[in-house]
Amino acid sequence: IVIIALFIPIQAGAAIYVYEDEKGVKHYTNTPTSGRYKIAALPRLNTPRGNTSGSMYRQTRRIPAVSRDPGQYDHHIEKAADAHMVDPLLIKAIIKAESDFDRYATSSKGAQGLMQLMPETARDLQVGDPYNATQNINGGTRYFKRLFDAYDGDLARSLAAYNAGPGRVTKNGPLPRIKETLEYVQRVTGYYRRYQQDESAAIPSVSKIEKLVTVN
Repeated sequence: IVIIALFIPIQAGAAIYVYEDEKGVKHYTNTPTSGRYKIAALPRLNTPRGNTSGSMYRQTRRIPAVSRDPGQYDHHIEKAADAHMVDPLLIKAIIKAESDFDRYATSSKGAQGLMQLMPETARDLQVGDPYNATQNINGGTRYFKRLFDAYDGDLARSLAAYNAGPGRVTKNGPLPRIKETLEYVQRVTGYYRRYQQDESAAIPSVSKIEKLVTVN
């Protein structure tokens, strides 16, 4: 009864009154018939006002049903791979590990989209909408290419830096002893190896990383 009462249409500006009987049951009305009723403190609807573009729009928009078909992004992956000279199967492996091909994925730390770009990284890469597949994949691939070059083509360190941040990964010495990062490197390289062995996962591209670095 209480739940149904909360959804009764109310004329704008009309007050809702409530009283709780001796059994603990709350009674709601907009036309109180006795002094037992007091004005109810009901939660306000959080309705955005003004311009709904930009970050406000992304936070409040209705998220459509997401198709997890990896092949739907092959075209975007191929373009980004050719533009930045990164093996497309590696990009695909990163996307699999980061978002499992959910373009609207948002982590608890705020990373967004297919390749899970942090907002400040997205701004640096000039990614205007991190939930746009083309922008996200291109930006994420460009960022990974920066790391891959900075670590002299060391795949394990590049992936570790993508996950933990370049400030935590040195060019020499062991990978940082961060459990999440070590598992991430192993997971991506595992997906990468699987895609290399799976002919159905092939994406035509002129760019290839010839040697797969594995983590023991």
